[in-house]
Amino acid sequence: MALVGYERMSNKEFINPIDKDKITENPHSLEYAHHAGSALIKPEDQGKIKGRALSAMEHQTDMQLNQIYEQMQLLADQAKKLQDRKNISEFIYTAEMRFEPLINHTYHLYQKENGSYLLSLIAPEQWGRSGAAFTWVATVKLLADHTWDVLDKPAESEI
Repeated sequence: MALVGYERMSNKEFINPIDKDKITENPHSLEYAHHAGSALIKPEDQGKIKGRALSAMEHQTDMQLNQIYEQMQLLADQAKKLQDRKNISEFIYTAEMRFEPLINHTYHLYQKENGSYLLSLIAPEQWGRSGAAFTWVATVKLLADHTWDVLDKPAESEI
């Protein structure tokens, strides 16, 4: 008798009570937990993630832009110093020189009473008791590129 009941049941089509839209053959590909023992899956707040990423990006780019600005400032300062050295060199080469200046030697620039300039080997403190008949303008050094570097000058000097 039990066998007869079994045969009756086997002839009938099996109907799964679970909706096909709610099951899958590959549960690992689901975006959500598929049974009670599955790992907890929380949806991420996309706005929060994007906000953090945007904040980090802004911080990094601001830091890199500041580095570039500092480098530009350094280059601008170097260009200004080079331009100043060029201007001073042109000015010194218009001064009276009674010798050939040598590279890496120090010289002294004076202004005469008539307004012209003189490049001298004698420092302001080396004139002795009589003192200089000229006004000291600057102490300069001839560099290898034949430009002049101002080593010292009076505070009121406009060179």
